[in-house]
Amino acid sequence: MPSEIDLRPATAEDSDFCFQVHRAALGEYVAAVWGWDDETQRGYHDRVFAPSRWQVITVDGADAGVLVVEHRPAEVFLGRIELDPRYQSRGIGGRLLRWLSGVAAERGQPLTLEVLAVNPRAHAFYVRHGFRETGRNSRKILLARTPDQED
Repeated sequence: MPSEIDLRPATAEDSDFCFQVHRAALGEYVAAVWGWDDETQRGYHDRVFAPSRWQVITVDGADAGVLVVEHRPAEVFLGRIELDPRYQSRGIGGRLLRWLSGVAAERGQPLTLEVLAVNPRAHAFYVRHGFRETGRNSRKILLARTPDQED
């Protein structure tokens, strides 16, 4: 039976949940690039956490992850899609990407994102969903899916 996936606006009370999801989903990759220091990472999280722009992904009513999307003038930028590992590999991220691709296509804009170069699993996930590399540096790979691409 398919899971019910929904989004709800984040609140200030979701800050710790969002940090814990980030640590569980991406901690090993952040550690590989910059090293993981809980205090440093918590400080960074506290600076970037913006409840008015963040959404909590829910699955069957339970908080499961975090979504941050920026509607920029020339693109829809996927700033963050992170799922608690208990919810990964269940098609949830793919369903959200297909929905976001539709939103970007309606706007006539590409859906863009960055992925850490040390995260081959995430890179492969995005490529499977029609994203193409548009640039890279030593730490990040830039990916885009244009509105004319088909699933």
